[in-house]
Amino acid sequence: MTLASSSERVHVRAPGKINVFLEVGDVQDDGYHDVATAYQAVSLYEDLWASDADEITAHVSGSVAIGDVPVDDRNLAVRAARLLAGAAGVDRGVHLEIRKSVPVAGGMGGGSADAAAALVACDALWGTGLSTAELARLAARLGADVPFALLGGTAIGTGRGDELSPALARGRFDWVLVVSDEGMSTPVVYGELDAHRARHLVDIGPAPRQPRVDPDVLHALRQGDAGMLAAALRNDLQAPALLLRPDLGAALETGEKAGALAGIVSGSGPTLAFLAADDASALDLQITLSAAGFSALHVHGPVSGARVV
Repeated sequence: MTLASSSERVHVRAPGKINVFLEVGDVQDDGYHDVATAYQAVSLYEDLWASDADEITAHVSGSVAIGDVPVDDRNLAVRAARLLAGAAGVDRGVHLEIRKSVPVAGGMGGGSADAAAALVACDALWGTGLSTAELARLAARLGADVPFALLGGTAIGTGRGDELSPALARGRFDWVLVVSDEGMSTPVVYGELDAHRARHLVDIGPAPRQPRVDPDVLHALRQGDAGMLAAALRNDLQAPALLLRPDLGAALETGEKAGALAGIVSGSGPTLAFLAADDASALDLQITLSAAGFSALHVHGPVSGARVV
């Protein structure tokens, strides 16, 4: 194994994601849910720099509110570095400098992007030379969204979302994101979904759920047709997210009235993703939402996964 020199500093950039489709199955015995989702990586990035150190440490800053993002072993990037070191037999530390631009606890996989970036950066810094498949196997041990942050582009996720199949997506899709300073807990949103289903199925008993991605989503992606994709957007976590955060409903209505083809809660929320017809329409929508007092960002997808810059 050839290790990088101690003076080297590796910079990796990894994207956030939007779930353009998310169907959630029943809760399993292990507490997780089977899902079927269509991911799209978008041009809002986490940046991570890895440099040689005696121990594995991290520092977090950001252009978004970072709140109480941990820097110990609760941090996914730190866990990724430890996992890679153990798997590759590396007896070295690393300092991870993480600059966050993806909203924290915003339903866009920012922590997963950090973990994917750490895997790629430490692999390069330490010269471990793991294959993409080997990194993906490690990524799946860290969280359901981490393998996609490695892959990027557009993909279908099944199982917990970590069993990926790349999906063909032609052209470019323009999105306007409305972000919130107050994050949402993914387990809490899933718990609200389970409670909602239990309330409505109490008299008829639970029916088995076999989640799958709507073929109309795949067709729209292949055609590069934003209008067609807008008609097929779906997120089973949207209803429970709106129950927990009613203010998001007003923001969705504002965006759709302002010219979005459609709006959707991204993942478990609270970030909202509005699909626009094209670049110019997205810019107009961003200006309108910003003027209405929302924090709005224009991004596009699909983009590449975690890469050395």
